Amino acid sequence: MTTSQRYAALLRGINVGGHKKVPMAELRTLLTELGHGDARTYLQSGNAVFTSPQADPDALATGIADALRDRYGFEVGVLVRDHTYLQAVIDACPFPAADLEPKQLHVIYLSRTVTPADLTKLDPAAFHPEGFRPGDRAVYLHTPDGLGRSRLADPLTRAIPKTAGPATSRNWNTVVKLAEMTAGE
Repeated sequence: MTTSQRYAALLRGINVGGHKKVPMAELRTLLTELGHGDARTYLQSGNAVFTSPQADPDALATGIADALRDRYGFEVGVLVRDHTYLQAVIDACPFPAADLEPKQLHVIYLSRTVTPADLTKLDPAAFHPEGFRPGDRAVYLHTPDGLGRSRLADPLTRAIPKTAGPATSRNWNTVVKLAEMTAGE
């Protein structure tokens, strides 16, 4: 018997401002058609959880991205992560998550880890009290006044090297919820 693992698929830039529309019911159907089990979605912003016996998250991401392109005619950056990784991101948070409102803390998920040297063009003092810290294939972003009022979010996103692959951010509530959803039964 093949053992399935539970994964989260993080889709970049869908259903934002009426662009790249992917209804969540259709995303669940697409995942099922790809042979994945127990497909569920969270919110309308491209978060899906599914099971698969395949052990290569990058291959899963490529398969989902290809299927989305074939079905909808546009490119979507897709990252696939397992529960162990998602929980490790929570556990490694360099900001006091328990003391912050979820809208103040975000994780930018990446395909590869960026180092402080990759982000040297940003002067953290210029954005105080906002802050960022690189992590494992992620960058943590603290925005005390929320992402919509952030002076740091756009410059940080632009500073992340293109070689880091698709970058997609989630607020802390979603970060925690995806870890819970991938934890299993």
